[in-house]
Amino acid sequence: MLALLGPAVVWAADEGAYFSELPVVASVSRLPQRLADAPTAVTVIDRDMIRASGSRTLNDLFRLVPGFQTHPHTTEPARVSYHGLNDEDYSPRVQVLIDGRSMYSPLFGNGVNWATLPVALDDIERIEVVRGTNGVSYGSNAFLGVINIITIDPALTRGFSVSASHGSQNVRDQGLRLGGRIGEVGDFRLTYRQLNDDALADRGDWIDNFRSRLVDLRADIAIDDRNALQLNAGRAEAVTGVGRLNLTGGSRPDNPIRGLHQSDTYGQLIWRHVASPSADFQLRYAYVVDRSNDAFNFVFTTIPPQTFYINQSGDEGVRHELEFLNNLQFASAGRFSWGGSWRDDSMRSAWVLPTQGTVHRETARVFGNWEAKPAHWLTTNVGLAGENDSLAGFLWSPRLSANFHVNTENTVRVGYSRAHRTGSIYDYRADYRLTVKSGGTTVYDRYPYSADRNLRPESMDTWELGYLGNWRQWHASLDVRLFHEKVTDRLYTIDRNADSALVPGLTTPIQDVRIRGIEYQFKWQPFEPTRLILSQTFTDIESDYLASALAYPNGTLSRPTDYSNIEQLTERSTPRRATSLLWMQALPYKLQFSLAGYWQDKMKWSQNSWSAKYRRFDARLAYPFRLGSVGGELAYVVQSLNGAHGEYKTFDGSGSDPDGTGRIVDRRQWLSLRLDF
Repeated sequence: MLALLGPAVVWAADEGAYFSELPVVASVSRLPQRLADAPTAVTVIDRDMIRASGSRTLNDLFRLVPGFQTHPHTTEPARVSYHGLNDEDYSPRVQVLIDGRSMYSPLFGNGVNWATLPVALDDIERIEVVRGTNGVSYGSNAFLGVINIITIDPALTRGFSVSASHGSQNVRDQGLRLGGRIGEVGDFRLTYRQLNDDALADRGDWIDNFRSRLVDLRADIAIDDRNALQLNAGRAEAVTGVGRLNLTGGSRPDNPIRGLHQSDTYGQLIWRHVASPSADFQLRYAYVVDRSNDAFNFVFTTIPPQTFYINQSGDEGVRHELEFLNNLQFASAGRFSWGGSWRDDSMRSAWVLPTQGTVHRETARVFGNWEAKPAHWLTTNVGLAGENDSLAGFLWSPRLSANFHVNTENTVRVGYSRAHRTGSIYDYRADYRLTVKSGGTTVYDRYPYSADRNLRPESMDTWELGYLGNWRQWHASLDVRLFHEKVTDRLYTIDRNADSALVPGLTTPIQDVRIRGIEYQFKWQPFEPTRLILSQTFTDIESDYLASALAYPNGTLSRPTDYSNIEQLTERSTPRRATSLLWMQALPYKLQFSLAGYWQDKMKWSQNSWSAKYRRFDARLAYPFRLGSVGGELAYVVQSLNGAHGEYKTFDGSGSDPDGTGRIVDRRQWLSLRLDF
């Protein structure tokens, strides 16, 4: 992987090509396309960027992508958002795919549980991040963006590899990987990975911890020269600390300190068939079971005492998905990608879906994308998808774009698209209430939530103007996106239990939102051993309340403080300015050095708190080696090199943190060793 030139080691030979010729991506229209032909902006994170970032967890990587924000695992799940609107757990507005399989879960709010994402960083070949909506290709909930994770071909991972990391804050990670042949017809890769740390510093009424385990198998089999099978299967488990402490230090009876146990068990089979040099298709089936459990007993000191078994995060979500995709190429009419899918999501929960048993949701979808080149200076893309959801109804998602190639190095793109985001099974069907009586008298009666079965989805119309420059003689590229995104009927969960009025909360449209701004990513390789990647985003959000939301009696929007906080939660849900810089440098004596810097304005992840403006620097120094037939790498990583800072819930609206409950990211460092046999 490394080539020796004198005393210095440079990056892999194909990395120069990475800057001299823009990569081919397939995540936008489901067709392999040059970035200059794609209908929206795409950022590609390659294996060298993953390694150089120093990240241990997948969500941490997206700090490098323009417009993306993330925060680490705490007593609340990690989130990854693009252009804000991030108040909900599990990030339900950004679609995440692993080898084509959606990570959206019916159990986890129709979003992504980053704690159990079933992929190891070392197994990722590249990540294609679609910066903009893509409901045409991936369904209604590919709302603000798409993260498509492609894992490495098992043929490239033959042999045995073992790795371990040991460092501060109880970082204790281990990994094993075995790759080999399947007779004369294929290859397999089997990975075990375990992560462990104490998460963020304990500086409030909570105790953080995180651990996870993953077993993942991928097998590729070539049946003949026209047919191939890909099998993915495995299980990911995670335990995160949740709950709160009393002022005296003991657990709160209504929310005790406990572990939230989560798991993701999955299997996927893909059949690919090449019908002719100009036509191919694939058929994909995926099966996923998600489980969650943070149960505890809540004892009311009534006469006689009453005990309630509470499991707010349980119980189980199951997904069956079948998808067909066909790619066609015509001599004069361009290329066409079309297909259809059927999905059955089900969820059961004794706590939020009492007496309902297993609730099912079926979604059927057809989609198509057409790329045409009527002139050498013009590429057009037209897409359309129709989706029928048994809970949300029927939805259309169109897209139209034109790429004007000024010359071989400069392209201007203009595009429009419409997307939708539907609520989760919870939003449409949940209904739960806790009532306690003593001597025939009601002493506690809380009705947290009652779903709206006629909930209408969010809609978003996006206009964008893009520029893509690829200057080969300078080993540089520039990707600029100017965007205007209008969200209609932005969904929010309103607490209508104010003033002791027994009126349940519900999820409902509350605002129309306008998101405007500009973002860019600049890549430059000024010298053979040096790579620089600079990203920056400037964003402005405005919102208007819907009259229907303001009319709800005794709701949070009837309280002036909450009215203002929710408005700010929307308009400051992304920093007005955010910058990232990644510097990768090959040094003498085979050493590799990288430094990542992040600068971010203040923003809001939650209604009643802020995330402070911060700077963060991560550094990595690695030494790849070979001793006879054994290769490997020794690396030292420091995160938050410049010291402690806040990234999530770090101060209130006054700018202070009076009770010391902010989530503080402190300096973390570890030593890693990998041996390849």
